[in-house]
Amino acid sequence: MIDIKLLEKKAENGQPSYFDLYKKGLENRGADTSILDQIMDLNRKRKELITQAESAKANQNKASQEIVILKKQGQDTSSLIAELGKISATVKEMETKASEVDQEVYNLLLTIPNRPHESVPYGKGSEDNKIEKTVGEKTVFNFKAKEHWELGEKLNIIDFERAGKVTGTRFAFLKGAAARMERALIQFMMDLHSQNHGYTEMIPPFIVNSQSLTGTGNLPKFKDDLFHLSGSDYFLIPTAEVPVTNYYSQEILNETDLPKKFCAYSPCFRSEAGSHGRDTKGLIRQHQFNKVELMVFAHPNQSHELHEALTSHAEEVLSQLGLPFRRMLLCTGDMGFGSAKTFDLEVWLPGQNEYREISSCSNFEDFQARRANIRFKSQGGKPQFVHTLNGSGLAVGRTLIAILENYQTEAGTVKIPKVLQKYMGIEEIKI
Repeated sequence: MIDIKLLEKKAENGQPSYFDLYKKGLENRGADTSILDQIMDLNRKRKELITQAESAKANQNKASQEIVILKKQGQDTSSLIAELGKISATVKEMETKASEVDQEVYNLLLTIPNRPHESVPYGKGSEDNKIEKTVGEKTVFNFKAKEHWELGEKLNIIDFERAGKVTGTRFAFLKGAAARMERALIQFMMDLHSQNHGYTEMIPPFIVNSQSLTGTGNLPKFKDDLFHLSGSDYFLIPTAEVPVTNYYSQEILNETDLPKKFCAYSPCFRSEAGSHGRDTKGLIRQHQFNKVELMVFAHPNQSHELHEALTSHAEEVLSQLGLPFRRMLLCTGDMGFGSAKTFDLEVWLPGQNEYREISSCSNFEDFQARRANIRFKSQGGKPQFVHTLNGSGLAVGRTLIAILENYQTEAGTVKIPKVLQKYMGIEEIKI
């Protein structure tokens, strides 16, 4: 969320104003910039109404004082009292209008995306994203690689048909070794991040209210992507990012306690409203999936350094599992709504013969903190907004997909990565 006070500041020392910088940032995103002008026009109107209300209040106070004096003198005050009533009505009307305009400004501010960091490359879409590095060689077989859904069905460990009967499309039953692998992956990821990377484990509520979703930027823009519990202010979480970010909403942290780092496991629920016809087969795009989320509350001076660290922690999961991947720096036109800078990790899927996203690691700077009112304070200093960072560490279902496709054998079995063998108690999934 933008600080409107910064938008109001004039340009200084020949430098562009914050308004101009933000407008340029929105242009680079391909976003509508006219909304900034609407906000500034409304803000001027709000200030005019406040000035009018304050002027009317001054007249109100003056009239009240005159009435007191006239009453002491025994003079008739009826006309002045009538005038005071009119002034009071004017004050109330101006204050109500100012409040309505203020709410209108706030509602518009909620719809504006974050400004890209200066290090983010300009681009219009995913084709303009930058490959930062590639780790591991693409898995190549001397046989035709199967896709994960074919492997899952032949090994009798994934059942899409019965899930369709029980619920509908974009759901699956994991059975036997697949269910065990899903559970093993969650434990492996949580162990790695909590024991090696210094994150505090957390299992959050899987249901949140609208205020929490507004704080992270999911509402109002992405309402159609959410599962709403009818007749309530509750929603199923699309990611653990929502409850964990709001863990400190409306709070002021001590500067000395930063950074605060959490790793959270949760199921995630998404309507996939904008994904009609995409990835309809398999586990890639499900309405319900498991994910381990990494979350950091950072000092503004450290957030970009910590963003690199968080991304490397997600990368280590892939490295320890022996999965080939690449890191992408997203361009301005492909970034998420609230992000100032995002790295996507894409894992190689030989069955699909392409890289697919398995983690998105973002620095939101103060965008979410301003919406959720999460601040920190140094001793003797004024409260400032923290920077929030998060990333998948990793999406569990997509990690399972990557293992099935990269560790498949010509015989149709799937070998288990060494780091998972102690969790699963087997070395290979067989028919």
